[in-house]
Formats: sequence, C-alpha cells, structure tokens
Amino acid sequence: MSGAHGGDSGPGLCGVSVFCCLTLACSYVGSLYVWKSELPRDHPAVIKKRFTSVLIVSLLSPLFLSLWKEMTGVKTDAPLLSLMGFRIEGMITAAILPLLLTMVLFLGPLVQLSLDCPWDFLDGLKVGFDPRFWMLCGTDMRWLRNQVIAPLTEELVFRACMLPMLVPCTGPGPAIFTCPLFFGIAHFHHVIEQLRFRQATVLSIFLSAVFQFSYTAVFGAYTAFIFMRTGHLIGPVLCHSFCNYIGFPAIFGALEHPQRFTIILFYFLGVVLFILLLYPMTEPTLYGDIPICKLLDVQSTEYRSLCS
Repeated sequence: MSGAHGGDSGPGLCGVSVFCCLTLACSYVGSLYVWKSELPRDHPAVIKKRFTSVLIVSLLSPLFLSLWKEMTGVKTDAPLLSLMGFRIEGMITAAILPLLLTMVLFLGPLVQLSLDCPWDFLDGLKVGFDPRFWMLCGTDMRWLRNQVIAPLTEELVFRACMLPMLVPCTGPGPAIFTCPLFFGIAHFHHVIEQLRFRQATVLSIFLSAVFQFSYTAVFGAYTAFIFMRTGHLIGPVLCHSFCNYIGFPAIFGALEHPQRFTIILFYFLGVVLFILLLYPMTEPTLYGDIPICKLLDVQSTEYRSLCS
C-alpha cells in the first residue's frame, strides 16, 4: 500500500475524524461569541473583535489536523501544509481556472449586473485599477469580512483542514459531500442573532436558515470538489470571495427584467458551459501531484479516478 499508512479505515478512524471536524467547527463558531456585545453582527466594533477570534482559531486549525494524525496513526509523505493546499506547484493555474469556471456558472447574474450597471466597461476598469478604491474597501469592515476574512478562514478550516481528515475514512467522493455539512451547520449561528435582535418572524427566520443551510452546503461541496481536484486552497478562497460578492442569483429579478430573454439565455448558457467545463478545467494533471492522493491506497478506485 502506498499513500497513507498506519491507523485503520474502520469505526475508530471515522469516529476520530468526525469528532475532530465537529470540534473544529464548534471552535470556529464558538469563537464568534466569546465577545459579549449588545451590538448587531454588522457593527464595525463587533466585526473587528470577531476578526481576532476567527483568525486565532484559523491559525490553530493545523494543530487539529496534526493531532488527528497522531490519534489515528495515519502517516503520509505529504507535508502538513501541502495537505492543506499550501504549495507552489500549479498555484497560478489553481488561482485562475477555478475562478473562471465559477464566473462561467454565474454568467447570467454577471450579464444581469452589467446591464443594470450605470458605468460602462472603461469606467469599471478605471475604478478597478484605482488604488483609492481598494484603500476604501480595506477600511470597510463588512467588505473585509465578506471578501477576505470569511473566505480565507472558512476555506482553511472547513476545507483545508477537514477534507484530509475525512478522506481516509470516507474516500474523496463522500468527503466532498460530508465536509459541507459541518460548513452548513456552522452558518446556523445566524439564527441566534436574528432571533436575538428580532429581525423577522420566527417562521421567516427558520425558512431563511433552511435555505442558507442548503445553499452553503451545495456551495461547500463545490469548493470541496475544487480543493480535492486541484490540491490547492487558493482556488476555493477566490471562488468563495467571488460568490460572496455576487450573492445568490436574483432569478425572480431576471424574469421581470426588461431584457429578460437575453439574461435567461445567459443563465442557461452559463449552466450548460459549467457542466461541460467542470471536469476539464479541474483536471488534476493541470495542478501537479495532488497531496491528498497520499492519503489513498494506490490500488483503490478513488486513487485511480483522482490521482492517475
């Protein structure tokens, strides 16, 4: 057997893996509530404090993976940081192709935004290359949270650390769909704040939570797929940041738009192209040796489908 050595693939390994993932998820969410405050989550003071706590948990998260290796006896030739997607080989490709693939999926919403945008293309480029624009963004706590801190820390904790712990137990395929459950459950903490500040009725808050869980679980499976196929963390982080910026597609707004035929056409085209390009643009051979392959038996079907 080449790849992961030691430990077992039975209930012991799976039990430890699930326990470590659950503890890590609870630590991440719990860190948001170590600060007592009567202010809402979008207040700059609250965001700054939460930056501190989630960054601490994120910096400590590799220790969970290291502890998991010690508890299970799993040994691998891949360095710890490499397993977590921090590596040089194939990094530029991993930064560009998954993001382009995600933009293809959101082709409809992007066209919809461009049609509604008061700026023309050249004005948009000028703003994008203006340092003052980025300095302004850097001082906006909500922008930093949504575009930088949340994508980086959530992908680090819920993908880079959890997937290597789940793969030896479940295999790559099931791990892609198991990992997002921790990610989706972690977002239920928003319900607490909505109820606390009475931002809506109990029923609407519950329905919103169910929708958010479903959406984040599907999105989590997608970024887990990208991480597994590319072996890099940068792709999931950039895709996460992009999706946070775009938000959930305004499908009903598209149906009522004056140019709805054009927009709906691009919605459909984006989905079709995404399905066609999903595997070619995440072909593992484009990204070098995939470190997570070191956790698989070279004789297994999972190894042959992902790593060879």
